[in-house]
Amino acid sequence: MELKWLPSITDNLFDFADKYRGKYDSSISVAQKYYRSVSGYADEILWAAAWLYKATNQQYYLDYLGENGDALGGTGWAMTEFGWDVKYAGVQTLVSMFLMGGKAGGHSQVFGKYQEKAEMFMCSCLGKANHNVQKTPGGLIFRQRWNNLQFVTSASFLLTVYSDHLTSARKDLQCASGSVAPSELLAFAKSQVDYILGDNPRATSYMVGYGNHFPQQVHHRGSSIVSIKVDPSFVSCRGGYATWFSRKASDPNLLTGAIVGGPDAYDNFADQRDNYEQTEPATYNNAPLLGILARFNRGHAAHNQLLPVEIPLHKPIAAHPKPTSPYTAPIEIDQKATSSWVSNGRTYYRYSAIVTNKSGRTIKNFSLTVSKLYGPLWGLTKTTGGRYEFPAWVSSLPADKSIEFVYIHSAPFADVSISSYTLA
Repeated sequence: MELKWLPSITDNLFDFADKYRGKYDSSISVAQKYYRSVSGYADEILWAAAWLYKATNQQYYLDYLGENGDALGGTGWAMTEFGWDVKYAGVQTLVSMFLMGGKAGGHSQVFGKYQEKAEMFMCSCLGKANHNVQKTPGGLIFRQRWNNLQFVTSASFLLTVYSDHLTSARKDLQCASGSVAPSELLAFAKSQVDYILGDNPRATSYMVGYGNHFPQQVHHRGSSIVSIKVDPSFVSCRGGYATWFSRKASDPNLLTGAIVGGPDAYDNFADQRDNYEQTEPATYNNAPLLGILARFNRGHAAHNQLLPVEIPLHKPIAAHPKPTSPYTAPIEIDQKATSSWVSNGRTYYRYSAIVTNKSGRTIKNFSLTVSKLYGPLWGLTKTTGGRYEFPAWVSSLPADKSIEFVYIHSAPFADVSISSYTLA
């Protein structure tokens, strides 16, 4: 089903929001007790325009960003946080991507001001700006006592994405303390994720259900009230609070994967259900983390984020013949092009390579060489000299099993050959 009506709906919504400006909690006043809009509406309007341009490629939204960036604060505010309320850092990062992707058009000067503020945010997170974000002794970004990890995951997401775009543009981040390589942004983001998952002074994972030591008393009704499958007795709203909230025992239902609020400014954490500032989970804690983990699942090599979205091939490219090497008998390599697209007059191809173990035994210590590769590769871990190994989550390849990796470049098939392996 084609949603041809969707652009008109979003256009109308944006037009309404722009015409009748105001904070949402002025209309829904009860929300002020819980999710009060402190930053106002200007960042949300720019945020909407940026995403609508990315989704629709309509010039109107690009022009809106260029013509309203100064008036709505997008080019003026240098932020040290990014979250559900204050979105300026996200807007500035997204507009910077348009600029680096060559889409600014006549708005290059204004978009450059957006980028200047985006890079101030990145530098402040890294501790390389004139005004830096606070960090705990253990190295965690710290913004506030209540649910601090929301700011950690969101900042780390921006750092991760911006790192890849800098790599694609062959640029470094320019901070007050000097030039910073894109890899340093990625490494810092990884350090924040590692902290959340247990690499911290308390050796505590702040993802429920992950690791040996994680929160047991999450501030969450679904976790703390017994399942109807265990006890079918009716639980009223007040009864649930009176009976289950104050229990000192661990949660009867594990909220697997939830990210709680996290530690205080000194890496301390009290695992108590009534300590909502630290034990309350939130979807806006998890959402940015999913993007980061998806990126890290592809490895830590530089990625080209400026390539456009793939479109189906009209004429499939014939499969690449298997390379000749001493190891072709026990290990087969099949390559094929799965899609192609045109960007700036150049045709890019996405290739899939399947490595199959035909030896009859388990393969370990696997290494292959990839040459004539002119773009990013996913699914293997790069070592040195154009060599690649199993990804971190694979230690061996059993008999008759396969592993796939993919790569993108504007060229024919890369040359792939087996360098070494051992049979178990």
